[in-house]
Amino acid sequence: MSYLPRLRKQYDDEIVSKLKDRFEYKSSMQVPKIQKICLNQGLGKAVADKKMIDSAVDEMTMITGQKAIATYSTKDVSNFKLRKGMPIGAKVTLRGEVMYEFLDRLIAVALPRTRDFRGVKVTGFDGRGNFTFGVKEQIIFPEIDLDKVKYFNGMDITIVTSATNNEEAKALLEEFGFPFSKN
Repeated sequence: MSYLPRLRKQYDDEIVSKLKDRFEYKSSMQVPKIQKICLNQGLGKAVADKKMIDSAVDEMTMITGQKAIATYSTKDVSNFKLRKGMPIGAKVTLRGEVMYEFLDRLIAVALPRTRDFRGVKVTGFDGRGNFTFGVKEQIIFPEIDLDKVKYFNGMDITIVTSATNNEEAKALLEEFGFPFSKN
């Protein structure tokens, strides 16, 4: 028996049948599922400090358990002292078991550690079943050692689902236990 993440097992055992009943799908293959989770950090201040990109890539790698990569500018912007090819951010895309493990840690550990946390606003849906929200500081993740952090950076987290609309995607994330705010 190979290892199966807790949320993946929960999806297979409980969530599929609940959503199938709620939305009256004919087949369990119609039930939406999470396809990938994308994490992005835009580091505009990195134009002046190159070490910032390296620390961001290292931190995202620790947080996700998968190697993050640096992103580079595609054009020159003189107002920001930006040249084409300069590193300006970090990103990582999670799929499969690594994705479910990250989602589990995000819901159960990281988000509740946010200061004055009252839930995630539901305004992040894009109309096609994808949900994006921001995290102000990377230190909410337990993998980050607070003493070693030089730069406090936020990140955008996008959860891409196979749902066709916001209602189905919100129902899917709620079944996983995603902490949406009440208002």
